[in-house]
Amino acid sequence: MVRSCQQKIPAWLYVGIPLLFIHFHSVTVSGAPLKQDAALDNAATVLNHSMSFVNRMETLLTMGNGSDVTLRVQTMNTDEVKVIQAHCLVLTLQSDVFEELLLNRNNTVLVITETPQCAAVFDKFVRYLYCGDISVRLDQAISLHKLATKYHVLGLQQGLTQYMTQHVSSDSPTGHVVSWYNYAQQIGDTALRDCCLQYLSWNLSSVLQSGEWVSIGEDLLLSLLQRSDLILQSEMELFEALEEWISQNQPDSKTVEGALRAIRYGMIPPQHLFRLQKQSPLMLRYYESVRDLLYLAFQFHSASPIQLAKYFDVNCSIFTPRNYLSSSWGSPWIINNPTRDDRSFSFQTQLGPSGHDSNKRVTWNGLFSPRWIPLSARSTYTELGAMQPTRTEGGRPRIIVTPATSSPDFAGVSFQKTVIVMARQQGKVVVRHVYNFHQSTEEAGDFLVDADLQRRVSDYLIDSSLYLHIVIKPLYHTLLVARK
Repeated sequence: MVRSCQQKIPAWLYVGIPLLFIHFHSVTVSGAPLKQDAALDNAATVLNHSMSFVNRMETLLTMGNGSDVTLRVQTMNTDEVKVIQAHCLVLTLQSDVFEELLLNRNNTVLVITETPQCAAVFDKFVRYLYCGDISVRLDQAISLHKLATKYHVLGLQQGLTQYMTQHVSSDSPTGHVVSWYNYAQQIGDTALRDCCLQYLSWNLSSVLQSGEWVSIGEDLLLSLLQRSDLILQSEMELFEALEEWISQNQPDSKTVEGALRAIRYGMIPPQHLFRLQKQSPLMLRYYESVRDLLYLAFQFHSASPIQLAKYFDVNCSIFTPRNYLSSSWGSPWIINNPTRDDRSFSFQTQLGPSGHDSNKRVTWNGLFSPRWIPLSARSTYTELGAMQPTRTEGGRPRIIVTPATSSPDFAGVSFQKTVIVMARQQGKVVVRHVYNFHQSTEEAGDFLVDADLQRRVSDYLIDSSLYLHIVIKPLYHTLLVARK
């Protein structure tokens, strides 16, 4: 089961005190905390004034007292120069790259050339070398990471990677996830890349409405279009967003054709398909590139799925729903006080995406239990037939979703259920987890396994309530192999 990699982390990123300060203990500040250190000696007391020492190091950098090297940071392709009075001992202890540069210098001035973005945060980077902590903004993360990588400052590099991984869902005026994805792809950081890709997939509707959508590159666009776990209102919403992306980016014909062929036309109602054929400038221009897919989609909507399954592979992507949030495919479910008694609700969905099933509805019953007992822990019958009691304190939250009735129309159709768990992160409501199951989330095994629903400020709760969205994904099955 895919888990979200989004957790809270303070905007003030603390990565650790530099090696220079580890064994330093000042005794000049009154009222210092005392603690017993059994590792040294039961009778010994350690006086810890490391923060006072850090403050003095920051003052040393700010005032330039005792400086023995001047850093001249030149901004690439400009005349801008930033001058920093520094100390060789500190720089060489923190960076082997600085050590080599300082050994090879001819005088007390070290000239460094950086990109405008890196030069803008260079003084912040140097301060980290002295103090061991750093304040980070979303738009500074990549530049600082580049500096940490260039000068081999491993602690800062790892801390910034963690910061970006855990701040993917943070809100920013211009968006940052796409640029972080591109950077992760460039440096080969698969964990950060996959985290960004998961966020874009799970929150695609909000991404489509943002200015960040048109900044997506061709490779990322095609990667997203291939996924079945996209969470959005409908396939039509995705097509309209693709139209906008193509209009803004003007890619070559090969890219346009590849993107258009990744749209799942079978998931678009026939009345909308007719409109696209006649009114969409993009479709009018590239109609021949997708004619076969449109023809197959119209066949899919006009024939019985059982009849269609005799001649076509209905398990291919064109007939596979994504995670659609429209009312035809599921329902939101807000569970107040999710640690108390069981909760239940009912909702209806369309039997299947085929136009043949558009007027058929399935009523679903959902049951949420905060203390569901795992199968392995349930009561068993003794030889005498008496049921052994089972303690319920060890139960975990579970959901069961079953149809209220059965019908011959269900033949050849299976229903994939998806539970989407929403959360508020950095002040923004986002998808935190996605769980797929057939009947009960007990099949998923890890449903809300780390959730502390007892806490009113739990990361899984919004205003003390559990915000879910249940999606039903009807999947048709090929019943017979067509005769040759």
